[in-house]
Amino acid sequence: MAQGTQSPRELEANVLIKAASRLQAIRDDWDGRRAELHDALTFNRKLWTILVTSATDAENPLPQEIKNNIANLALFIFNRTMAIVAEPTPDKLATLVNINREVAAGLRGMPQQANAA
Repeated sequence: MAQGTQSPRELEANVLIKAASRLQAIRDDWDGRRAELHDALTFNRKLWTILVTSATDAENPLPQEIKNNIANLALFIFNRTMAIVAEPTPDKLATLVNINREVAAGLRGMPQQANAA
């Protein structure tokens, strides 16, 4: 029900935070939660696929420069995800966590707090 009253930007921010939280939990308890890595990376990749597809759509009113930036960021995330899959370590998750948090903060119109991963 709460999702019905959220703006699309707030919903996107919340899902980014959810993905970041899942990845952070795995990073924080690598030995205990490493088995969750594949599902968390898949969730994050699917989320970014949806975000980049929506943001770069020809009908989206965003300026082309922002569309290009989002596409480049998504490409970076996809490449980073593949690097993590190839050689998983907890430290490699920090980049994905931070990007998700920063983008969520931007969607909410506020700066990210310094206590991030």
